[in-house]
Amino acid sequence: MEIGLVSCTKAKADSASTPRELYNPSALFRKARKYVEENHDEWYVLSAKHHVLDPDGSPIEPYDETLNNAGVEERREWSQTVVEQLREHSLLAAENTLVIHTGKSYYETLLPLLNDEPVDVEIPTEGLRMGETLSWYNERI
Repeated sequence: MEIGLVSCTKAKADSASTPRELYNPSALFRKARKYVEENHDEWYVLSAKHHVLDPDGSPIEPYDETLNNAGVEERREWSQTVVEQLREHSLLAAENTLVIHTGKSYYETLLPLLNDEPVDVEIPTEGLRMGETLSWYNERI
């Protein structure tokens, strides 16, 4: 099973919304969401504040947190919580592939923790800049 992991974005809806809708003001999120909905079996949002979110989960209030400016230790702690939550959702099984649709600050401390898990990991937009990432999605949706 392929599981897409899409990062939260700075642009958010003005009021409490499901994770699927909260980040929709962001063009990058809309494109990544459309891609994962069409190409993966399941998908989740990686939130700087809430960690792993079911896209159809309970509405959450807009917030202003990001991992982009977080220190290494803060990102490591965040990553440990993400791995624990992925495990709780039974997503780290050997037959699964995690397909990460996030910026480097969201996956660089996460990847070492996934090395010991039986799950496969792919990062299709690794190394691409923002404009290149948007183009990558545009070509595929």
